[in-house]
Amino acid sequence: MHDYRRIADRIAADIAAGRLRPGERLPPQRKFARRHGIAASTAERAYGELVRRGLVVGEVGRGTFVRAGVPVRPGKGLIEDAGAPVNLELNYPSAPGQSELLAGTLVPLLRPDLLTEALRPAAAGGTPAAREATAALLATPGWRPAPDQILFTGNARQAVAAALASLVRPGGRVGVEELTYPVVKDIAARLGITLVPLAGDEDGLLPDAIAAAHRAAPLSALYVQPTLHNPTSVTMSAERRRQLARAVTDLDLPVVEDRIWSFLAEADDPLAALVPALTLVVDGLSKRVAPGLTVGFLVVPPQRAEAVADAVRSGGWSAGRFALEAGTGWIAGGTVARLVAAKRADAAHRQRLLADCLDGFAVRSDPRAYYAWWQLPAPWRAETFTAAAAALGIALTPGPSFAVGPHRTPDAVRLGLASAPVPDLQRALRTLAGLAASRSER
Repeated sequence: MHDYRRIADRIAADIAAGRLRPGERLPPQRKFARRHGIAASTAERAYGELVRRGLVVGEVGRGTFVRAGVPVRPGKGLIEDAGAPVNLELNYPSAPGQSELLAGTLVPLLRPDLLTEALRPAAAGGTPAAREATAALLATPGWRPAPDQILFTGNARQAVAAALASLVRPGGRVGVEELTYPVVKDIAARLGITLVPLAGDEDGLLPDAIAAAHRAAPLSALYVQPTLHNPTSVTMSAERRRQLARAVTDLDLPVVEDRIWSFLAEADDPLAALVPALTLVVDGLSKRVAPGLTVGFLVVPPQRAEAVADAVRSGGWSAGRFALEAGTGWIAGGTVARLVAAKRADAAHRQRLLADCLDGFAVRSDPRAYYAWWQLPAPWRAETFTAAAAALGIALTPGPSFAVGPHRTPDAVRLGLASAPVPDLQRALRTLAGLAASRSER
């Protein structure tokens, strides 16, 4: 009788020696069993042991693929090793001189009399000065929120959580794009909410998909990113927004509109400009400014203000008063506007690097965005490419992290362009291009 663990050890040794490389597909279990003269059940247990060790990943309907082994050396097509770790997973932009600019504006808050007040808890409604400053910050050519409609949270993630908690009871259904912000999946799981994937096209979410899902079983709300959708960078056209507005109006369906990246897109009006009575707008300072000292914003229809404020308080999602005072000062004093201008220019520069380094690959992005969606060349799979990149010191987000529903496994990765220094980003993109080509040419 063959010990499945010894068989797994032999395959593991091939992975460690580089004879089996990340991304390679193992033979089907029955074929492997016939080739090695073992029972099919033994092959199944050996493959299961490899999965348990984290060396392979099984994909339904596709097979079993090597997930990770010893660090992969640059092969054919690789320009250079990535060297030190480069994180293209985290995505927080930073402008040159940002820390010095922010530090100078914090000095007034350090006076003992002002600091005493700034260290008190903040109410969900913030302060009159904070509401006025935020209303001005979020205003677009066709929309300006009323200051008394604005609530504050610790960050934009908490704003999403508060909005959904106020709209959807446990067990309720929320429509989302088929690819959505991964944190929303975590929030939904914690709140006991079911996410319903809705189809889209090159122009974004399809209104007919919302109506069809609602007919199948009523939706309690819709979560959507109309501007610079994360991860695809799609921005809905004005016509698609009007169609979407008509659809949610017909269904009387509340909308949570995530605009956290909208500051990169000038003159872009939110859905709230079309359906203000149904739309809760989420935004914040983490991307405009920095994640460490940030504030989340919620623009709420008047009839929902009390319920959302209750959700903020009961969830423990209130903004810190110090962060609120600092953010208000940064907005009113023009610091945020200067940072936004610098980050728009920086994002455009990084997009040009992306276009140059990944020329010829199927990359979807927007010249204004800080991220890109890369449809990998065959035979790469998202998990195996991510593992191979990690072995080269590059962190990526695999496509399935954004997918809603167990049956969709996109063979794609999201490239976060914001966090890595530009020379490291350029080196990493060239390395990834070589890695992709080295497998696709085999």
